[in-house]
Amino acid sequence: MASALPGDQNFEATLQQGGLPRPQRSALRVLQLNLGKLCNMRCSHCHVDAGPHQGHTQMADAVVEQCIAAMERLKPAVVDLTGGAPELHPRFRDLVRAARQQSCHVIDRCNLTVLLLPALRDLAAFLAQEQVEIVASLPQPEAESTDAQRGDGTWEASIQALQQLNALGYGQGDPKRRLTLMSNPDGTHLQQLTPCDTAAWKRRLREQAGVKFDALIGLNNMPIARFLEQLQRDGHVNCYLKLLHGAFNPQALTGLMCRDTLSVAANGRLYDCDFNQMLELPLGGSTTTIETISLEQLDNRDIHWGNHCFGCTAGQGSSCSGATSTG
Repeated sequence: MASALPGDQNFEATLQQGGLPRPQRSALRVLQLNLGKLCNMRCSHCHVDAGPHQGHTQMADAVVEQCIAAMERLKPAVVDLTGGAPELHPRFRDLVRAARQQSCHVIDRCNLTVLLLPALRDLAAFLAQEQVEIVASLPQPEAESTDAQRGDGTWEASIQALQQLNALGYGQGDPKRRLTLMSNPDGTHLQQLTPCDTAAWKRRLREQAGVKFDALIGLNNMPIARFLEQLQRDGHVNCYLKLLHGAFNPQALTGLMCRDTLSVAANGRLYDCDFNQMLELPLGGSTTTIETISLEQLDNRDIHWGNHCFGCTAGQGSSCSGATSTG
């Protein structure tokens, strides 16, 4: 992928040609913990290659304890739990409780269907009790495209899980039980959500299933892992990167998640973002781990860039919190 664009069009060169300063890390706001790639699903667009075969990738107990200690030392405003399906980690609830004890806002990156597993039948109630924000993956507000990306029956299971969350107070405008849906486009299209899209999603889900949610955010498909393999099979790698490059938006740089997020891998290694983690591009080339990192070591540190960063700076911009553009 590094050679899929001419040298004068790579990410670093694009910044230089636009007279744009290299953004650096600012004050830490989000501690994002990737608990491993184990998942009860195997979605075609997944950038972490998650699935039921990934049990061996789960975060070890020793690293879990280091993350809990880091919550007190680094004092992030937000603890963001992701995977895979982070809820499948046996220490998931311990991490939630530890973060809440530190008064952190907790986000659970949820695929929805995991809430229906018999072994986790009380999980939704636990999340509501701990006031965890749920950021739930739902590609589109319809069955056909959702099942095409995520497997047959996903739509029906997702709706059932959303109805369960609504019954627990999620999606009703309560900031303590916030339900955010995250959409990603089908294939090689850019995510371009507007307030009209949010209104349309709310109307369609309400009419189809009586489902409510609080917010809708979008994520461009990143040319990494499983989606990159699909692009390679179809011979579309160059075309997709050219699309992202052509849609580069300098105003999307300001809100990039790599500026205030610390991404922690299951082995404790540190990265600027979840995407760099999947590409094994460590934080500033450092071998520092979550066990020893300090706030002083993070401030004003260079960010590890690559051509995949066009995915986060195309169009509206794209991040784990949605659009990044300031205009």
